[in-house]
Amino acid sequence: MGENLLLRQRMAEQGLQQVDLAKLMNDHVAARTDTLGSFSERTVHNLVTGKTRSPQAKTRAALEAIFGCTSEELGFTPHPGAKRPDPPEAPVLRRRFLSIAPAAAAAAGIPGLSSRPSAVSTSDVERLRAGLRTLAELDHQRGGHQELERAALAGAEAAAQLQERPASQRVRSALYAVAADYTATAAWSCVDARRFDQAQPYLDRALALAGLSGDSTAQLRLWNATALMAYQQRRYPLALAAAQAAQSCGIVRRDPFFAALAHMRVAVGHAALHDRQAALRSLGHANDALSRAAGDAPRPSWAAFFGSPELDGLSGIIHEHLGEYAQAESACHRSLAGTPTRFRRNIAMVTARMALAQLHQREIEPACATAIQAHALMGNDPLPGRLRSLLGDFHRGLIKVAPDSRETLEWRETIRAIEESHQS
Repeated sequence: MGENLLLRQRMAEQGLQQVDLAKLMNDHVAARTDTLGSFSERTVHNLVTGKTRSPQAKTRAALEAIFGCTSEELGFTPHPGAKRPDPPEAPVLRRRFLSIAPAAAAAAGIPGLSSRPSAVSTSDVERLRAGLRTLAELDHQRGGHQELERAALAGAEAAAQLQERPASQRVRSALYAVAADYTATAAWSCVDARRFDQAQPYLDRALALAGLSGDSTAQLRLWNATALMAYQQRRYPLALAAAQAAQSCGIVRRDPFFAALAHMRVAVGHAALHDRQAALRSLGHANDALSRAAGDAPRPSWAAFFGSPELDGLSGIIHEHLGEYAQAESACHRSLAGTPTRFRRNIAMVTARMALAQLHQREIEPACATAIQAHALMGNDPLPGRLRSLLGDFHRGLIKVAPDSRETLEWRETIRAIEESHQS
């Protein structure tokens, strides 16, 4: 029984210690299932030393996702009679993510990068971050769509290409963080469009990259996105587990702003599971943390959406789950009063939430008017999947509550006219 030199070499290429690899494997399991991973440094030690030569399927899947190759290429032997699974879709670490046309980056305003073989500098990293700001603004306006996804992947590939050039350890870590943020943007675009099957592999890649970067803010972003996707899928225990994982990120202990965001995700998870006391307790922690957050502190562009108005909007979701529809409507009103107009997609989402709260109170006429406003806010742009799903919930609720009312008939005719005008 000899040492697994192939695995050790792969770990050395990525700068991974045994504890680092165990964490990435646990992140992979948590992102794919409803449970946290149980891999330890001892698990990895057994893999490296050759004590474990034919690991179980869960271990193989995690290793293949992290290193982007088959378990046999990592030096392991297959189980007798085991069917060889399809090879991983793409390498995760320090390889090209997808073949994306360079025009996608240009279309999104991502600055061009020099092809000279000189060392990567912080200015290269900052130029990539400028592209992230551009994509964040596009998301705020239009929500998730395929052009945003493609542009984000182009930015991730640009960061991956820079990893092939000389760089200091600090710059290299920053490149991993930027690649994680671009990949997270692609994942978020798919979540917002409700393309969950496509979002999951992006989340897996981004979690691995964030782990390599050591950037706890990037890690928090990924757990936040994982929690939100699980919530959209109505996998509420997983949504709560991911939100609680976000609370363990170092940035949560250092910055009350991110602590507030993590507490809010936990509060929504508890509310979805109808645990009123835990939900309101976490909501209180979120309000307290945000009141202590420095408003002028530099933070990544993806976090610009969060603040008092967003906290009010999420409070509306919490009260809705708890059956407190008047409080939900009031929270939505506060959110809309304070949300800047550049966050068009978020405004439309909160408006749709308010329509649902009004509907639950049997306020049919104002509910229909509010829902029509939410639909119209996106103008001629297609509705993001999350918004379309929310308005679908409203439509089904309206038919159930008041199937033959004048307001229901007018709602259906108005929405039909809006959709026909978009198609013409």
